[in-house]
Amino acid sequence: MDDQLNADTCCKYLKALADPERFRIVQCLRDGSKTVGEISRQLDSPIANVSHHLKQLRVAGLVRGHRKGRNVSYAIAAEFAGPAKRARLKVLDFGCCRIELGKK
Repeated sequence: MDDQLNADTCCKYLKALADPERFRIVQCLRDGSKTVGEISRQLDSPIANVSHHLKQLRVAGLVRGHRKGRNVSYAIAAEFAGPAKRARLKVLDFGCCRIELGKK
C-alpha cells in the first residue's frame, strides 16, 4: 500500500499533541516564542511540568529551542509556522492533517 500521508511521521506529531498539557503549550506558543517561565506563568503550571512537556514536543519535532543568554526560548517549529511567523498561528499543517489552534 502506498503511504501518501506518511503515517509514521503524522502519528508522531499527533501522539505528542495527545496530552492536554502539551496541546495547551502549543496553543501558548502560537503568538511567538516564550521561555519556560513565561509558559509556566501563562498556563499556571509548574516549571518542571512545562519543561518535561516541552522536551517531548521538541523530541517530536514540533517545537524548537533557542538559547537567549541564560534562558531558552521555545517556538513552534518553522515548518509548521509557515507564513504566520509574524502573526498569530492559527493552524498546524502536518501534511496529513491540519489542527486548528483557535479562532482568536
